[in-house]
Amino acid sequence: MLDIIILILLILFLVSWLLLFIMRRHLIKRMVNKFGKILMEDRYQENIFEMVTGFKHMGFQRTFEINLRAESGDVLHRPLGSAKTWPDFEKLTFIPAQVAKFPTEYTEQIDMKVTIGPKAKKPMKLDIPLMISGMAYGIALSKEVRLALVDAVNQLGTALNSGEGGVMEEEIDGTDNYILQFSKTSWSKEKELIKKASMIEIKFGQGALMSSGVVIPADELQGDIRKVLNLDDGEEAIIHNHFFENQTLEDFKNLVQELRDMTDGVPIGAKIGAGGKIEEDIDALLEIGVDYIAVDGAQAATHGAPPILSEDFGIPTIHGLQRAHQHLLKRKAREDVSLVISGGMFNAGQFLKAIALGADAVYLGSVVLFTLSHKQVLKAVPFEPPTQVVWYDGKYKDDFNRQEGTKALVNFINASTKEMEEGIRIMGKTALSEVKKDDLVSYDEAVARDIGVPYSAHSYEEEAAKQNKPGPMIEL
Repeated sequence: MLDIIILILLILFLVSWLLLFIMRRHLIKRMVNKFGKILMEDRYQENIFEMVTGFKHMGFQRTFEINLRAESGDVLHRPLGSAKTWPDFEKLTFIPAQVAKFPTEYTEQIDMKVTIGPKAKKPMKLDIPLMISGMAYGIALSKEVRLALVDAVNQLGTALNSGEGGVMEEEIDGTDNYILQFSKTSWSKEKELIKKASMIEIKFGQGALMSSGVVIPADELQGDIRKVLNLDDGEEAIIHNHFFENQTLEDFKNLVQELRDMTDGVPIGAKIGAGGKIEEDIDALLEIGVDYIAVDGAQAATHGAPPILSEDFGIPTIHGLQRAHQHLLKRKAREDVSLVISGGMFNAGQFLKAIALGADAVYLGSVVLFTLSHKQVLKAVPFEPPTQVVWYDGKYKDDFNRQEGTKALVNFINASTKEMEEGIRIMGKTALSEVKKDDLVSYDEAVARDIGVPYSAHSYEEEAAKQNKPGPMIEL
C-alpha cells in the first residue's frame, strides 16, 4: 500500500513539473504583466518603488538600522566598524627604480625584521611587521579561533595581541610573542599572567569604540569564558571607562613602572584611538613613559560598537599615522618610541605605505578574521553572516577547523609579506627600514599637500622646492 502511495505522489510531482515546464512562458508573462501594471499604475505613495526612493534617500544600511532601533529601543552595537568612506592610502603611489636608479635583483634577500620598544630592556623582535591585533577571547572570538591565531603567529615569527577578553593558559603559554592587553577590566591582571607576556599594552581606547566601556550581560557570556574571566554566576562582565577612581597621569606613570619591574623590562605600550587632538594624547603618553604607541584609526572595526562612536568620532588612519609620526619627530622621541598603526588596511600596498609614512609595524584585525575563516564561511552563508563561524557565540563556531584556519592565515600573511618585499625591490632597496615617505607621490593634489609628498602632475624637484627642500624629500 505504501509503495502505491509513493508511486502516485511521484506521478503527481512529475505531472505538475511537466505542466509547469510547458506553461512556464505563459506564467512568467502573466506575473510580469501583473507586477508591471502595479508598478506603472499605483500612485507613488502606494507604489512599491517608493522603497527605492527611500533607500536612495537614507541608504540601505541607515534604513536597516532605523528599524533595529525602532524594534529594540536600545543602543545598537554594530560589528565590523564604520560604514563611511574615509580618506585612506589609495591615492598614494610608490616611486619605482628603473634607470636613474636601478631596482634590486630578485635574488636579493629583503630584511623585513622589526623591533618594537628598542629602548626597553627586552625589546620585542619580529621577523615581519604584520602583527595580529587585539580580538578578545569570549567577548569576540571562540577558543578554536584564538588557538588558530596562536599557531599562525608562531609559524610566521610575529606577535599576537590578547585583546581585552579572557586569556587562556594554553594561549599565552603557547605563543612565542604574546602581547597582553592591560584593559579597564577586573580580569587578566594576575601577576603570574603579566610575567608571561612578551609585551604589555595599556588600552586607553580604540578606533571603533574610542574610550568607551561596556557592560556585557551575564547571559551573553556562557561556558568556559566565565571561568577565564573569573565571573560568578549571574555576574555581568564590565569594561569600565576608567582604570582608577579619580585617575591622574601620575597613576599611569606608576603603573608603567610597576609593569616594567614586574616583567623585568618588556616593552610597555599604549593603545589609543586616533582623535582630533592626537598630539595631546601622545604628549601625555610620553610623560607616563611608554615604549610604544599603537594608534587605531577611525576605520578600525570591533565585535560591536554604537554607530555614533564608529562614525562620528575619531580621524582617518592615514591622518592619525601622519600626525603621530610627525609629532614624535618634533618631540625628538621617534627613535625611542615605536609606532604601531591599525584600522582599515587590507593589502600589502596599504601595509607598506603605512610603513613609509612612519609606522614600525601594522596591526591586522578584520582582514585576519575573513582570511582565517576563508572557505569555512560557506558553513554559515547564505542563511547566517560569515562571522558566525568565528564569534564565541556564533552558531557555527563548533564547525570551525583550527588547522584549516591556521593554514589560510599563514598563506595570506606570507603572500602579503612577499608582495611587500617585491615592492621594496622595485624601489631599489633591500630592507623594510629603508622605506620612507620620500618614496611616495600622490595623484591627488589635496592628499599630496596634506601628507607632504609630491603631487604627481608636477616634477619631483618642483614639488620638493615648494617645501623648501633642496632635493629629494628628506624626513626631518
